[in-house]
Amino acid sequence: MPTPEGGMLEEFLADPGNFALDLGTVIARCSAALGLQHSVVYLADIQQRQLLKMTDTASALSIDDTLAGWCYRTQALRVEESDPGGMTAWFPLLDGAERLGVLAVHAPALTPVVLRRGRALASLLAIMITSKRAYKDSFVRRTRTEPMHLPAEMLRAFLPPRTIGTAHVVSTAVLEPAYDIGGDAFDHSLTETTLHTAVLDAMGHNLASGLTTAVSLAACRNARRTGANLPELVTCVDDALAAWLPDQFCTGVITQLDLATGVLRWMNCGHPAPLLIRDELPMIDEMARQPDPPMGLPFLLAGRPRQTHEITLEPGDRVLMYTDGVTEARTREGEEFGLQRFADSIIRATAAGELAPEVLRRLIHSILDAQHNRLRDDATILMFEWWPPSQ
Repeated sequence: MPTPEGGMLEEFLADPGNFALDLGTVIARCSAALGLQHSVVYLADIQQRQLLKMTDTASALSIDDTLAGWCYRTQALRVEESDPGGMTAWFPLLDGAERLGVLAVHAPALTPVVLRRGRALASLLAIMITSKRAYKDSFVRRTRTEPMHLPAEMLRAFLPPRTIGTAHVVSTAVLEPAYDIGGDAFDHSLTETTLHTAVLDAMGHNLASGLTTAVSLAACRNARRTGANLPELVTCVDDALAAWLPDQFCTGVITQLDLATGVLRWMNCGHPAPLLIRDELPMIDEMARQPDPPMGLPFLLAGRPRQTHEITLEPGDRVLMYTDGVTEARTREGEEFGLQRFADSIIRATAAGELAPEVLRRLIHSILDAQHNRLRDDATILMFEWWPPSQ
């Protein structure tokens, strides 16, 4: 038979009027319906350095130095004693593969029933947060720690979730400087058979650059959603830029991964070559090919077809795509960061055997920390990891 608490939650979810409630009220009522004493939501800021309490602008927890941050980093339950008494359980807030933040559940004692209900509440709240953040600015404001520049605001409106995935593939991305991006962007999506990814970098660092990238993203998605193959998709981007922004161009790497076989096909349009990471080591030359010209009018005038490249991944392989703002960044001593330092950073970031989103978070922070959190150009990194369906 259902428990009284389960019946109260069922009544709450069945009432259409509850969908218009603010998140704080939802958390309180759902917690009461599940018989939980007190629950608090913390959301990760846009740079994934802090966990920010939804209902208190003065509260922030470090992702690197707290138990709540440990929960976020590992996507696993963590438990500690509360002050002045009782216990606190930290649950990850996950929308599929995307890390949103953490949920703190306070109780006199953490029984199996409390833990089960806490997990249920975390799952419910993650779905609600994802469904509402597209149109409720309170979620967006809460995850920002400084003003967003206009080009960055425009581009971020086009970006997909930071992490997507299934049991067999995960794709995750980061983009810096978080509040002042100009022409970088990433895209990833899944069908039943294929992971599609793209990393783009438009000429310049201004609103026109962001518009160029936005048009390129739209052309990619429009072609992809009509079933275009890789060459047709890139041709759509060339044509769109030539028609609407003939003075602009965009570099990029666009890929399609067959989820069943691990066959990866990609086209490189004037962009740094992707890196294959196998057994936690970057294989710098494995995907190095002569790049084609950037996308846009310059290529249409070149008069030759683009090249499609192909390799077959092994189980557990990771592929890392990035923009030149990563390798052309300067260290604190003024030296160019370079591909070798980047490769060394990858080795350090992957050495702990972390999940893919955490590896990428550590990697971009190591690059930012090497130059006092100030980048001269946009730096975007996208990484995906593949395991065959039989694994």
